[in-house]
Amino acid sequence: MKKRTAIDLFSGAGGLTQGLKQAGFNVIGAIESVPTYAESYQMNHPRVNLKVSDITKVDPIKYMEELGLTSGELDLLAGCPPCQGYSTIGTRNRGQRNDPRNELIYEVFRFAAALQPKTIMMENVPALNKDVRLKRLIEELENIGYHVDHKVLKMSNYGVPQGRRRMIMLASRLDNIEVVKQEIDEDKVVTVRDAISLLPIAGLSNDPLHDALSNPTEKVKRLITMIPKDGGSRTDLSEEYQLECHKRTNGFKDVYGRMAWDKPAPTITGGCNNPSKGRFLHPEEDRVITLREAALLQTFPVNYKFSFRSGKAGVATMIGNALPPAFIEFHARNIIEHLIEHLNTTCLC
Repeated sequence: MKKRTAIDLFSGAGGLTQGLKQAGFNVIGAIESVPTYAESYQMNHPRVNLKVSDITKVDPIKYMEELGLTSGELDLLAGCPPCQGYSTIGTRNRGQRNDPRNELIYEVFRFAAALQPKTIMMENVPALNKDVRLKRLIEELENIGYHVDHKVLKMSNYGVPQGRRRMIMLASRLDNIEVVKQEIDEDKVVTVRDAISLLPIAGLSNDPLHDALSNPTEKVKRLITMIPKDGGSRTDLSEEYQLECHKRTNGFKDVYGRMAWDKPAPTITGGCNNPSKGRFLHPEEDRVITLREAALLQTFPVNYKFSFRSGKAGVATMIGNALPPAFIEFHARNIIEHLIEHLNTTCLC
């Protein structure tokens, strides 16, 4: 059977594309504006026609012709517009709520109107689910003939070893389409142990992502050694061992916390290689998780490559901003089933 075709808007380092490929899609095109992200993307997906450009400057009709497509031929248009202004932390800041990048979700409509893909997938942070921009986007898609569904889902129910929650929107020109919501038993979720316990010793693996260890100050090193193993937190320590900045606030209690072996990890963010940014300490070893461990917790393949052009912090940001391929794969497989079910009986006139 010929593979279904897809385009990845806002491709980042390629997490969405990886998930689509794992589901069986042929990703023929992608757009990314950040050169370092684009470099990482090309390291892993060299056969995809990647356009390194501000998406607002891309003519969708010309891009469609460049890919050899005609209107209505594309099976799936997918993307995750920048979400910094919608994130929980971002929405506390009025400036980020008014961030012009928040308007980029309308690029999904601009491309959909031009390409007329059979289906659409858009993923983003939960806060977008109640934002007026999503309501407007859905109305515009419905006005040109799409059936739309959207839900906020917990990723640990879809093979991702994180407590992360995300919004996903699906749309179809063929018929009603539903975002599949599933819940699995706690003893069936993928855990930190499942994801990272079999890796070789960090620093001695010949894997640049697993060997690029952080170098905290001596004071922080001492603090880390005192955090109880397997899920312990700085709040488990007496005040005399707390950092001065922690004595002045009760907030952000996860910072300098350890992950627990037999639970999903917390949300992997762009600060995942910094213990001051969250619960990113290894469950057992006295160190922050490595970049490879973070990538595995995001469900990237163990050999997935990232460009170090922007340093370790740049790699951490790419990993934290990525879509977990396992989550995308699950929903992409359902889209393929939807396409197979309806294409033989539907006239796309």
